Amino acid sequence: MPTRQPLSVVLIAKDAAELLPECLTSVSWADEIILLDSGSSDGTKEIAERHGARVFHSTEWHGYGKQRQLAQSYASHAMILMIDTDERVTPELRRSIERVLEQPASETVYSIARRNLFLGRFMRHSGWYPDRVTRLYPRSYRYNDNQVHESLDTAQAQVRPLQGDLLHLTCRDFSAFQWKQFAYAEAWAKQRHQQGKRCGIVAIFGHTAGAFLKTLVLRAGFLDGKQGWLLAVVNAQYTFNKYTALWALNHASRNGRL
Repeated sequence: MPTRQPLSVVLIAKDAAELLPECLTSVSWADEIILLDSGSSDGTKEIAERHGARVFHSTEWHGYGKQRQLAQSYASHAMILMIDTDERVTPELRRSIERVLEQPASETVYSIARRNLFLGRFMRHSGWYPDRVTRLYPRSYRYNDNQVHESLDTAQAQVRPLQGDLLHLTCRDFSAFQWKQFAYAEAWAKQRHQQGKRCGIVAIFGHTAGAFLKTLVLRAGFLDGKQGWLLAVVNAQYTFNKYTALWALNHASRNGRL
């Protein structure tokens, strides 16, 4: 009989005490849980340890990509499942993952569909479903260095979709969600500015209008009801913040204030 591949579940966290118990319970069947904490003060560490996780610490923040790389470096096993504290593995997804672990090791990576919660509704359209992310993979792969919107560098690896969803509690609290979006927009703009990217006023409004229409029409957001319309506005707002922040950095740089 073939030997089942052991699995390391890897998370990065900060002040996630409210979300963590349900998240860790959904992956309690894994062989190992690794949590990299970024200076929590709300009991995240204690909760993680009670659920059997190995907790490591890093108070320096270099962006999501590098933080995931560091967290992954503490894993003991060759197969990684990377999740966030606001995500939950469904029973169907667990069964799909276990079937993969029963197969011989390979360089194949696996994508997972996420069901994203927005203002009380798990969205089915609007570009928020199936929202596939590559999260199950051999440890030989690493995340890129992006500060936000990081992704796994898989080169020419074969990507196979898994059955079952990853529940993502994206927006439970609208104010907290908005602050997080603003932080993402700021980090995105700083990264693009460092790369020498430029943005004009016309481009700001073009990208903003495009984001609204893309969410509502091209991605059928109107089929998600009221939440679909609101998400189209939120996406437009996020896009406006990104490009305006980039424009502001460009403007300050030209005037010698950076």
